[in-house]
Amino acid sequence: MASSAQSGGSSGGPAVPTVQRGIVKMVLSGCAIIVRGQPRGGPPPERQINLSNIRAGNLARRAAATQPDAKDTPDEPWAFPAREFLRKKLIGKEVCFTIENKTPQGREYGMIYLGKDTNGENIAESLVAEGLATRREGMRANNPEQNRLSECEEQAKAAKKGMWSEGNGSHTIRDLKYTIENPRHFVDSHHQKPVNAIIEHVRDGSVVRALLLPDYYLVTVMLSGIKCPTFRREADGSETPEPFAAEAKFFTESRLLQRDVQIILESCHNQNILGTILHPNGNITELLLKEGFARCVDWSIAVYTRGAEKLRAAERFAKERRLRIWRDYVAPTANLDQKDKQFVAKVMQVLNADAIVVKLNSGDYKTIHLSSIRPPRLEGENTQDKNKKLRPLYDIPYMFEAREFLRKKLIGKKVNVTVDYIRPASPATETVPAFSERTCATVTIGGINIAEALVSKGLATVIRYRQDDDQRSSHYDELLAAEARAIKNGKGLHSKKEVPIHRVADISGDTQKAKQFLPFLQRAGRSEAVVEYVFSGSRLKLYLPKETCLITFLLAGIECPRGARNLPGLVQEGEPFSEEATLFTKELVLQREVEVEVESMDKAGNFIGWLHIDGANLSVLLVEHALSKVHFTAERSSYYKSLLSAEEAAKQKKEKVWAHYEEQPVEEVMPVLEEKERSASYKPVFVTEITDDLHFYVQDVETGTQLEKLMENMRNDIASHPPVEGSYAPRRGEFCIAKFVDGEWYRARVEKVESPAKIHVFYIDYGNREVLPSTRLGTLSPAFSTRVLPAQATEYAFAFIQVPQDDDARTDAVDSVVRDIQNTQCLLNVEHLSAGCPHVTLQFADSKGDVGLGLVKEGLVMVEVRKEKQFQKVITEYLNAQESAKSARLNLWRYGDFRADDADEFGYSR
Repeated sequence: MASSAQSGGSSGGPAVPTVQRGIVKMVLSGCAIIVRGQPRGGPPPERQINLSNIRAGNLARRAAATQPDAKDTPDEPWAFPAREFLRKKLIGKEVCFTIENKTPQGREYGMIYLGKDTNGENIAESLVAEGLATRREGMRANNPEQNRLSECEEQAKAAKKGMWSEGNGSHTIRDLKYTIENPRHFVDSHHQKPVNAIIEHVRDGSVVRALLLPDYYLVTVMLSGIKCPTFRREADGSETPEPFAAEAKFFTESRLLQRDVQIILESCHNQNILGTILHPNGNITELLLKEGFARCVDWSIAVYTRGAEKLRAAERFAKERRLRIWRDYVAPTANLDQKDKQFVAKVMQVLNADAIVVKLNSGDYKTIHLSSIRPPRLEGENTQDKNKKLRPLYDIPYMFEAREFLRKKLIGKKVNVTVDYIRPASPATETVPAFSERTCATVTIGGINIAEALVSKGLATVIRYRQDDDQRSSHYDELLAAEARAIKNGKGLHSKKEVPIHRVADISGDTQKAKQFLPFLQRAGRSEAVVEYVFSGSRLKLYLPKETCLITFLLAGIECPRGARNLPGLVQEGEPFSEEATLFTKELVLQREVEVEVESMDKAGNFIGWLHIDGANLSVLLVEHALSKVHFTAERSSYYKSLLSAEEAAKQKKEKVWAHYEEQPVEEVMPVLEEKERSASYKPVFVTEITDDLHFYVQDVETGTQLEKLMENMRNDIASHPPVEGSYAPRRGEFCIAKFVDGEWYRARVEKVESPAKIHVFYIDYGNREVLPSTRLGTLSPAFSTRVLPAQATEYAFAFIQVPQDDDARTDAVDSVVRDIQNTQCLLNVEHLSAGCPHVTLQFADSKGDVGLGLVKEGLVMVEVRKEKQFQKVITEYLNAQESAKSARLNLWRYGDFRADDADEFGYSR
């Protein structure tokens, strides 16, 4: 505290008191003040000075809470006017003072002068002259100062000033109110209009005690939206200041203590009132933030009436300069370049109700999480059927609505992204799964904050943070306000209505359901759909909103490069440009609204057809961009010409799948000279049965008479000793006799026992099968067993041909063979052995024509190319026949050479 350098006069006279200086911090009463020095690196020292020789009335005092029987003490008459006189004259002003007396208890008495020296106004004389104080009783006027006080008092009496006026001064006694019965009603009754007040005490930088005028309510006011460091009360009653608590308190005291202010009452918290204190020199709330003495608090910032963004901006100002409580502050995005903090990007996919995938200008993809919001989630443990697989998009209430809101608003649009913070990767715990690093940002489109829009519709909630957690949205207050509106209006997640239920049937891969659904989709023509997922360039998952179902959809008319596949034990590499085709389709249609025409379906229950996006055919676009080739199945389509012209244009550019394209010469099959002769030893056989997979059973003609003799003897034996119905109990693998539809008995083998009425048998001498009741079976006598004569039907398969996988095509081939050779004599030559049965060539007995070669010539089967040298001559003959059938567009080849396609979804494979 400053003090004067002057001291007493001559060495023999009385000592002259030292003149000291200070700034008035507070007026305790009409005769006591607190002065402080100048701050140097922290709050300055202070001391209480009591005015000598005078007395003013005592101010009201509240009863101590520790003394239940004590009562509140009211003001003495003229005590408050005396305090107010000094407050208005001295607060914040520089004064000088001399200490005349100091009691053993340390109380100091002296004279106070307004200004820098003793020539200024004598405060004690002014008080007495205004009739607000009296000379102390028993004091004699034996020096000039006391004489002047006596004169001032006489003048005040004569003028009837202050306490010397008529009456008892009861009108100067305040009716102080220390508590408010209904704080909420009290705050609301002021309608956020400024209330005049005097700040009586500063507890810490953001909490004060205020006297509201003119009704004299003494209330605790907490500054809305902020919190300063506080003083922690220890067990022994002492107080420990948090860092910068004392500095923050001094900052507020030096500007507001005992100043006339206006307070906007904004809300209440218990008996404390939340408000904003307005002073002619500024708003203390914003000043505290700007100087780094306070931080914003979420729970009360929403009630701040002058705009929460101003508080956030002030706090940001202090953070950027690392002032005081922010001295160790590191910004969440401090390690990011400016171009990575703010950028414009195109939204490609909505992953969740709080996450999107965007495409940057560089062409890279980046996942962005919306800052400070949480998507809808399942509440409670028993809400989900444990036996049913959870589909979050449809099973979590409001997740579908949230995704759809983002999809319709953002997909394909450019948005502004402002990165707020990077959430580091976190390991998995018992209750929480692992999370990779997440970039959290505020995403806006057309000036609309998408997260705020989601929250305001009740489709997401706002995350609550610890007060010191700075990793949050830069528009956090707007999010809180939006959530408050959604709760008030009962929107979405906050609605008391029943939650919406989405019963979406997934018929992907369900052949049975797909078959039932196919005619409906075919009749519907063009159907609206949303592309939910892109598996590859030509394979997608669609959601049909009208039918509320999910289907797998294959693009018709094209052959798209196949992508990589994870097979058991190995990874199958993708074909060239498969990734480019997938990316092209993704960018064009993923999560977009499209139209589809379903034409057919494959065996796996996947639908095949055409997809249109903004009037364009996706199949044509893929061919146009050299990412697919035209498939022969497109010939019967109305889009065939468009596909062909697109393919021709792509071929000319020689890009991507056509990069190595050259005009192909007419394919010629060159004969291969064989070094080793094939063994051809044909024997006569009798064809008895043709199976559905084009195998056949034959009997050896040479042993035919033995079979006829055995059958004759067996039937005679049965006629003389007929089997008793029901006496035979069939067992799998046993040989028996079975009564065929012609009424005759034949040797057979039991293959399967379903029930007494359904016994599956195989006729061992003819190769056919039948299901019979046990009443038509009997025991095979040892005299006619396979030891006497082995089973006469032998199974064979055609060599050098491939049986069509398509059911209809295979049926055509089987029908042709049945017509030509069943129950006829042929010539058979074994060409090579196989795991199933020997593969043979079969000739007609009369013309010696090759039966298998005839099937190839008719276009009913394809050639199986074998590499053995001894077969090259016959293979060449077969291939030439196949080329002829292909040129003539016979049967399998009626739509051209389909073997170029290797996609199983079209029902063929090479």
